[in-house]
Amino acid sequence: MKKDYYEILGIDKGADAATIKKAYRKKAIEFHPDKNPGDHTAEEKFKEAAEAYEILSDPDKKARYDQYGHAAFDGAGGFGGGSGHMNMDDIFSQFGDIFGGAFGGGGFGGFGGGGGARRVKGSNLRIKVKLTLEDIANGVEKKIKVKRKVKASGVTFKTCNTCNGSGQVSRITNTILGRMQTSSPCPTCNGSGQIIDSKPAGADAQGMVMSDETVSIKIPAGVVEGMQLKVSGKGNEAPGNNSVPGDLLVVIEELEHEFLKREGENLHYDLYISFSEAVLGGSKEIETVSGRVRIKLEEGIQSGKILRLKGKGLPSINGYRPGDLLIHINVWTPKKLTKEQRDFFESMQNDENFTPHPTKSDKSFFEKVKEMFS
Repeated sequence: MKKDYYEILGIDKGADAATIKKAYRKKAIEFHPDKNPGDHTAEEKFKEAAEAYEILSDPDKKARYDQYGHAAFDGAGGFGGGSGHMNMDDIFSQFGDIFGGAFGGGGFGGFGGGGGARRVKGSNLRIKVKLTLEDIANGVEKKIKVKRKVKASGVTFKTCNTCNGSGQVSRITNTILGRMQTSSPCPTCNGSGQIIDSKPAGADAQGMVMSDETVSIKIPAGVVEGMQLKVSGKGNEAPGNNSVPGDLLVVIEELEHEFLKREGENLHYDLYISFSEAVLGGSKEIETVSGRVRIKLEEGIQSGKILRLKGKGLPSINGYRPGDLLIHINVWTPKKLTKEQRDFFESMQNDENFTPHPTKSDKSFFEKVKEMFS
C-alpha cells in the first residue's frame, strides 16, 4: 500500500507551497544518490519524495489527492499521478532546480547541471475521454488514437557547438560584490546538448514527424467528471538522444444518462407509476448501471416516496462502499377521463377513504430532501 504523501515529506495537510518545497528539498538532499552510493533503500526514499512533491506542489493534483487519495491517479496500464513511473533522469530533469548548488555546480552526478546536459522532456498532450455511467460503474479499457510528435527514422544528432554538449551556457558579470557567474539553458540546443546532424525529408527543423498511435488506457471504476489521469511517456517526444517523451493527460468527461442522475456515488431514478398502481401496488422493472432489477410497490404507495436500493449506485474510487440507487416515486395523474371514469371519481370525492390523512410516517417534501442529504 502506498504511503501518504504528507507523511513521506513529514508535513501537515495544511502546509503551504513554501513549506512543501522546503520539506522536499530536505528529504531529497538526505536521500540523494550522491550521498548514498549503492544504497537502494535511500534511492527508493528519494523517488518517493519526488513523487510526493510532484503531486503536492501542483494545486490541481494536490486538490484531487486531498479528496480521493492515491486512487485519483492510480490505474493499471502505466498511468499515475506521481514519479512511480519515472527513472532518476526524469526526477532530476523536473526538480533539479530545487537543489540549487547543494551538489556542486548545480548538477546531479551527470543527470543535469554542470556535470552534463540536462535531460529534455517532450511536451504533454491532453485528450478528453467520454464515459457512460456504465463505464464508470465497471471500469473500462479505452483504445484511443493519439497524434504525437516522434523522432523521424534516420535522424541523427551531434554535440552542440555552443555549449559543447553541457546544455548550459555560463556568463560572468562584474557586480559591486565581485565577479558573478550565472548559468542558463543553451539557446542553440534548448538545453539538450545536441543539435541536428542530418534529418530525412519530411522531418521538421528539430527532426520530428507526426505519428498516429493507438494507446490503451485502463480507467478505474468510480472516476468523476473532470478527473485527470496520466499515461506516462505517451506525449510528444523531444529531439536529441538524451530526451524522454512527455505524458498523455486523460481528462474524464461524463455522458448524461437517459434515466439516471448522479450525485457523488449515489444515483437517482424518477419512477412514474399510474394511479391504479399506486392504489393496488405491484412490481416494476427499472434500469440500473448493472442491469435491470424488479422492485415491489406496496399498496397505497404515496407520490414523493423514496425507495433506496443499497449498493446499486456507483463504486467509490477510494475503495469505500458503493453508493445507493434512490428511486423517487411519482404518481401520474391522468389529464383526460372517460365519462365512466369521471363518474367514478366524482362519486369518491367525499368518500372517507379518498380523503388525505397524512401520518408522521408520511414525511413532507422538505423532510425527505433533508434526510436524503444528511
